[in-house]
Amino acid sequence: MATKHFVQRALLCLVAGLAFTLGLSPFDLKLASIASVGCLFLAIQGQGWRQGALLGWIYGVGFFGAGVSWVYVSIHIYGQAPVGLAAALTGIFCGGLALLTGVQTALFCAVQPRDVLSRVALFTALWVVFEWVRTWFLTGFPWLFIGYAAIDTPIEGWAPVLGVLGVSLILVSTACAIAEALTVKTRRSAAYLGLWLLIIMSSGLLIKTVEWTQKVGAENSVAIYQPNIAIKENWDRRNAQRFLSDFYDHAVTHAALADLVVWPEGALPFYFDQAPGYITQLRELATENGATIITGMPTRAAGQRFNSIVAIGDDLETYNKQKLVPFGEFVPWESQLRGLISFFDMPMSNFSVGDSRHQRLNTVVGPLAPFICYEIVYPDFVARGSKESNILITISNDAWFGTSHGPHQHFQMARYRALELQKPLVRGANNGITALVDFNGDVAAQLPQFERDTLRAQVQPRTGLTPYAQLGNWPALLISLLFLAFVIIKAQRHRR
Repeated sequence: MATKHFVQRALLCLVAGLAFTLGLSPFDLKLASIASVGCLFLAIQGQGWRQGALLGWIYGVGFFGAGVSWVYVSIHIYGQAPVGLAAALTGIFCGGLALLTGVQTALFCAVQPRDVLSRVALFTALWVVFEWVRTWFLTGFPWLFIGYAAIDTPIEGWAPVLGVLGVSLILVSTACAIAEALTVKTRRSAAYLGLWLLIIMSSGLLIKTVEWTQKVGAENSVAIYQPNIAIKENWDRRNAQRFLSDFYDHAVTHAALADLVVWPEGALPFYFDQAPGYITQLRELATENGATIITGMPTRAAGQRFNSIVAIGDDLETYNKQKLVPFGEFVPWESQLRGLISFFDMPMSNFSVGDSRHQRLNTVVGPLAPFICYEIVYPDFVARGSKESNILITISNDAWFGTSHGPHQHFQMARYRALELQKPLVRGANNGITALVDFNGDVAAQLPQFERDTLRAQVQPRTGLTPYAQLGNWPALLISLLFLAFVIIKAQRHRR
């Protein structure tokens, strides 16, 4: 009988983990993520730490298996790994990440608080701490935070104050409270839950009305190019001249009409120093029209290669990517893995980390905070890099993930950065999602995916700092530590 009950709990955890991603983009079934967390909270009640660890790992397999299944696309289609090997590598990746969830639930079950408040506090604190751990552990993978489910809801008003981790804290505690209320089924628990929901939603709406940043200067025009170039074509030297002509023609047309012309990550398929004549032409064109051309392209210096953003105008400025994607932009254990299979030898997989001291680009529209692709998903990194800039800009090439939900999740996180920092965000992507996001995190203009087009829009720079921009993740972590302290104090009193 005990085995049967454990199997039922394990199935509940697996299904709950699989359902979590439905609360995020592109599905946006917000309650699915909350229900997922609540089910995990209930499933591990009364379990020993070993059973809790296994249940947490099973939940994590479903959680990451559904949430980041798009990794398979890049490994199989663009890494040219056979179906079986690509599936195995994706499984190892998801199973490895799930170990963190196993540790998280094992810790909860090891303590196993008896009273309701302690259970909710401990589970919430551990969830938030482990989300934070994923922002830096083994270079970090800050994906699938439950706080992202709050975007486009009243609770998003808390984002500029507490950041995504703080909003995660609110949603996880709410999920646990709902689970407890459904278990107890008393009028008092329902009343407390209703009061809590009223407080967090009304306060979120109230805080949403506060403008922590202010307009500065005039609106500026931006032209964001979505060339929709296939990955395999981009690095085929036979296509180089065609692409260069296309981008130059785009600059000729739009530099005369826009203050800022934006091209995606890796738009120009050569190193910056390989075509000085072409760069000079672009610079002359930008200068004549009083514009700045922003392009992604590789650069190199002192024997190192970088994934870079280059701002071309009166001055030439470069930002080198600091948060590199393992296996995509650098290969861990390179001497052992390089050449083993095609996936470990993809084009441009030997980049170096950029200088952390350089975190802005000066342009005709003012200082920009630049982020390349994956960097935009690191909340604290973006917050630190945005303080001296009035506009956020991120360029990407999400063609690596095909028609999967990966690009939609990526865009949702980019929107959240604009919301947290209350600064507009310009996003240029090779095949989408190309968009302009306003300072409230709302989409002001957007192009359809998989189409070749240019997005013309107006962007209003903003100055000032939100509480999250100033304090980062510390408030959310401090509240989590206070929750843990509360649990410890209650446990000690119970023992007496």
